[in-house]
Amino acid sequence: MVSFLIPFESALGETRVSATPETVKKFLDLGCKVFFEKGAGKAAGFLDDTYMDAGAELVERENDEVKKIVDIVLCVQPPNEKFLSHLKPGSFLVGLLNPYGNKLLAETLKSKNISAIALELLPRISRAQSSDALSSQANIAGYKSVLLAASALDRYFPMLMTAAGTIQPSKIVVLGAGVAGLQAIATAKRLGAVVYVSDIREAVKEQVESLGARFIELPKIDETPSESGGYAKQVSDDFIVAQRKELAKQLSEADVAICTAQVPGKKAPKLIDEKMLDDMRPGSVVIDLAVLSGGNCACSKPGETIVREGVKIIGASNLPCSIPNHASSLYSRNLLSLLQPMFKEGKFLIDNDDELIAGSLISKDGVILKSEIIENGGTRS
Repeated sequence: MVSFLIPFESALGETRVSATPETVKKFLDLGCKVFFEKGAGKAAGFLDDTYMDAGAELVERENDEVKKIVDIVLCVQPPNEKFLSHLKPGSFLVGLLNPYGNKLLAETLKSKNISAIALELLPRISRAQSSDALSSQANIAGYKSVLLAASALDRYFPMLMTAAGTIQPSKIVVLGAGVAGLQAIATAKRLGAVVYVSDIREAVKEQVESLGARFIELPKIDETPSESGGYAKQVSDDFIVAQRKELAKQLSEADVAICTAQVPGKKAPKLIDEKMLDDMRPGSVVIDLAVLSGGNCACSKPGETIVREGVKIIGASNLPCSIPNHASSLYSRNLLSLLQPMFKEGKFLIDNDDELIAGSLISKDGVILKSEIIENGGTRS
């Protein structure tokens, strides 16, 4: 019988959990046994009793003997080295493992002969959508970023007609029309704001306009920015200079800027410099979702709000943790969707020929398979 362990997340500020009572039941239906560390779901609104009712066996966090017998560990963020050192050789770790340049993780996986899947590396193909944890969590971040901006802004978002006169709607500029950006657009529109969108990809214009936003036209330069693996490709310096000139104009008229442009494994592009900030009106707000990877906005810092000449710059480092119940529900379903097909006749089989597995498997029985990513922080092609 294949056994799972759902650990208490040890990362600072992490409130999500890697399995809910719903997904525990689904794993049990596959003939598995599930061990659940007490209190692991509390911060996300899932109490121990609900896991016990679903069929999980509750264990203490300090129970290292359980770690030595489980086959699969589901996590949100990578467990610490001490936790991993107790796992048995041949066990399997699945989660958002932050593989880029993570040499310590690689050394531990290698020394303990552990197999591991990093969800960040799942190929962005249609079959992977239900397992795409980056997208499910980015969707939440995009939604919450708008609520954060609305709370910090000194104005209403919608147009209001009152006895005292008419209030004009706020202008929001969203930088990047990926998953987080598109959700930010939709949420800002629902709150009544006027939304403009900046992205280097002409292909996203139709999506942006379908949500009721206005696409900031691209510079007329002899190149067509495109994407690879679901992310925007780099463009020439001339293109960037021309685009930023138009972006600076839009930001000078904006009440809110929401920055979502990032590529896993690379430093986030710096899209808003100090000169652009100088031209924004006092009281306006910048939400930087890319702050952990260097930030799209000058002066942003993870988890901090900086007021610069009246402009609030919010380093929104981990917004999914601020909505842990739904974030955990979606994340746990991502894991279930990925692992469910690996169970065949009661056995758990890792198919190296499967495109999803081949793309995201960073180690197999301790053999490091993505050495370029782990050693150099290189990204997928």
